[in-house]
Amino acid sequence: MTPKIISTLLATALAAASTTALAAPAAKPTAAEAERFLADTEAKLNKLNNEQARAAWVGSNFITDDTEGIAAYFAERYLSASGEAAVGARRFNGLKLSPEASRKLMLLQQTVVFADPKEREQYAALQAALNGAYGKAKYCPTKDACMALGEMEKVLANSRDEAKLKEMWTGWHAQAPAYKDKYVEYVALSNKGAKQMGFADTGVMWRSQYDMPPEAFAAEMERLWQQVKPLYDALHTYTRYKLRATYGPDVVPATGPIPSHLFGNMWSQTWTNLYPILKPAGDTKSFDLTKVLEERKTDAKQMTKYAEGFYTSLGMQKLPESFWERSLLTKPRDRDVVCHASAWPINEKDDVRIKMCITPTAEDFTVIHHELGHVYYFLGYTKQPFLFRNGANDGFHEAIGDTVALSITPAYLKQIGLMDQEPDVNADIPQLLERALSKVTILPFAYTVDKWRWDVYSGKTKPADYDKSWWQLREQYMGMKRPVEGQGITGFDAGAKYHVAADVPYARYFLADMLQFQFHRALCREAGYTGPLNRCSVYGNAKAGAKLQQMLAMGASKPWPEALKAISGEDKIDGNALLEYFAPLKTWLDQQNAAFAAAEKK
Repeated sequence: MTPKIISTLLATALAAASTTALAAPAAKPTAAEAERFLADTEAKLNKLNNEQARAAWVGSNFITDDTEGIAAYFAERYLSASGEAAVGARRFNGLKLSPEASRKLMLLQQTVVFADPKEREQYAALQAALNGAYGKAKYCPTKDACMALGEMEKVLANSRDEAKLKEMWTGWHAQAPAYKDKYVEYVALSNKGAKQMGFADTGVMWRSQYDMPPEAFAAEMERLWQQVKPLYDALHTYTRYKLRATYGPDVVPATGPIPSHLFGNMWSQTWTNLYPILKPAGDTKSFDLTKVLEERKTDAKQMTKYAEGFYTSLGMQKLPESFWERSLLTKPRDRDVVCHASAWPINEKDDVRIKMCITPTAEDFTVIHHELGHVYYFLGYTKQPFLFRNGANDGFHEAIGDTVALSITPAYLKQIGLMDQEPDVNADIPQLLERALSKVTILPFAYTVDKWRWDVYSGKTKPADYDKSWWQLREQYMGMKRPVEGQGITGFDAGAKYHVAADVPYARYFLADMLQFQFHRALCREAGYTGPLNRCSVYGNAKAGAKLQQMLAMGASKPWPEALKAISGEDKIDGNALLEYFAPLKTWLDQQNAAFAAAEKK
């Protein structure tokens, strides 16, 4: 099912509750009633969720108008019931209940709900319109030649023609103002729905989903960013020197923010495409995993077996037979499918699946290890009640697969027979630099996307100041500026990012990025590893596996700091794990930057 349909349904659905349901109940509720309500709600939602999961699977694997309609029908049924449950749960607020029941009621209520059917309809229509406007947006240099976002992204990734990069960047960012008014309307309506569920605004509702007061969560994000900022700053400085050498001092200033069209990505959120410019002198990759996989004619099932072998080496169960029978691992020849890799829990037993068009490449080797992280999380918490069958917070699910991907080291590849000899420790810098161009650069972007929205939802940032606030944050946290003069009070550069137009929270990506290094460090410690963190692989270590499984089994049953404590012994997210992982790179960057600075003074 397309994101457009899901978001449209979410709008109508979360809200399918009558005006009377929001009215004050006559009789005072009891704890026994609350327990009964939760038991009935979980049974109903579990059944509807299984049905919509099957329908969505078919809709993604056999794409026709009919299957899309069927998927939409079952999604609407599930989401309508969720909306009714959210409203019904409010009746029991303030009752003295078991910690488990209180947590379930809290989880049910973290959503916007509308009493007025007209507002529900309007909210759904606005979500669909914003999704549609973003999806259809194109830049047309001439009447007859239009470019979709994907084409423009390729130019930004591969071209070194500064004028061309600027044209692509401004061409795409010029599209968002067309749907700015709809976004403004959407924000006001979303806030109304959040208020009906007892939240001050939608931003407060988002920040309330992390088992701490909303203002404490905002402070926590800032604390974490300040921890890792020195590493980002060193990478930014090094990149500035290299970009100045590439584009000249007239384009890239010696100090101050750098124009944001030069980072190889439309939003400058990852700089991986700059690696050819940034790579260390004399970097010649002697080992090519893609080449090895191709030469061995490794098929999709074998690729998946390698990944399964990683998890079973930690003492985890083998994937159920149904996984192999029902997953989609290769692109079918007879039809279109959505090839974007995804993991699916179809029921509460063991029907778990992967949908991915696997090819024998190094990238897909990492991705399948990541996707099975989701699958083993599903299997880990399958015994939990319905409302607890989820990640401890929305960053945990993404972090699990990424944690395992950090263990795909030369030592691991050698152990499973894909590499003959581990490279010298000096070969670590190119790999660490390439990894930092996605893992470190995303952090200030992921933080500021939501920091900007929190102020928009609270009313602190008015529509006329959308761009002003957006670029203040990007300059302050990312060290970047708009490549050309902005569009003033009509500007909507934030809306050029899908997650803003589609209203998908972004803090989860920041948290997942931080957590994966903390999980990795914890598992390496558990395994008794004492060397450089970037060289650690926990492959084959049952002790580390037991620690990981202990956390996976908890699902969302406890506040996330308790889940973090189960794996790491720590109840706070710690950016030092990421710093420790990239420590050799930081030393190298500081040396490079000092040498560049000295050369400029001569």
